[in-house]
Amino acid sequence: MDLRIFTEPQQGATYDTLLTVAKATEDLGFDAFFRSDHYLRMGSTDGLPGPTDAWITLAGLARETKRIRLGTLMTAGTFRLPGVLAIQVAQIDQMSGGRVELGLGAGWFEEEHKAYGIPFPKEKFARLEEQLAIVTGLWATEVGKAFSYEGTYYQLADSPALPKPAQAKVPVLIGGHGASRTPRLAGQYADEFNMPFASIEDSERQFGRVRKAAEEAGRKGDDLVYSNALVVCVGKDDAEVARRAAVIGREVDELKANGLAGSPAEVVDKIARYQAIGSQRLYLQILDLDDLDHLELISTQVQSQLS
Repeated sequence: MDLRIFTEPQQGATYDTLLTVAKATEDLGFDAFFRSDHYLRMGSTDGLPGPTDAWITLAGLARETKRIRLGTLMTAGTFRLPGVLAIQVAQIDQMSGGRVELGLGAGWFEEEHKAYGIPFPKEKFARLEEQLAIVTGLWATEVGKAFSYEGTYYQLADSPALPKPAQAKVPVLIGGHGASRTPRLAGQYADEFNMPFASIEDSERQFGRVRKAAEEAGRKGDDLVYSNALVVCVGKDDAEVARRAAVIGREVDELKANGLAGSPAEVVDKIARYQAIGSQRLYLQILDLDDLDHLELISTQVQSQLS
């Protein structure tokens, strides 16, 4: 079971804070550092000092880390034109020596679009399908050949389809709870399917849908990696769990029901239950980015038991 660190910088974080967490992620033996792609804080936090851009952040981290994978859960398709996104991700993949992964979603948070003047189209899912076709098509085009695309929302004519990523194939992540369109897109385009903030039962059901969709697309169900994203709140004892829950404004019982919370033993037990239904990778949502002791505890008391 891979453990990856997943951050929500729109809630309030500088690049230096993210760099510190990413370096701790690497030093403590976690597999990857991922971040959300949002421009507006959610909930009651003030979000200071303001948003950081996901791909600018990852470009910096690409040069300041050596081992960990770097990516997004999920890049909003509404934020970037697909051709521009393909260039950005390919360049950062080169900068990192081939360690980048692209999580791509339709976009959903209308308020952040209004706040920063970003169009919020009605046909977000149909646009996402074209974006996936374009980004993966650009990367897959042989050097020296051109890529063209004629879609409803995007048209590309004789693109040189450059630059190329360092990896032969940048892993593409698709995720979500949708019962039909999401599995279909994942079955066609995804290297990994991520089920965010879902129960074991709902995850098992959705993994089954994606496996079926992959087979209908002419692939094997096992061609994809299956993963979950879950909030994490671990403590050596009940008092430490309660203290960490209070800092992020959550209740312990709610965290235990909907995430990975409690003692290391409790968290290891719940991870095993996700693993039993086919989850191969966990993105641990860390909401207090100043608590590096939390990361160390997870590394030494949780991750060590999984390996």
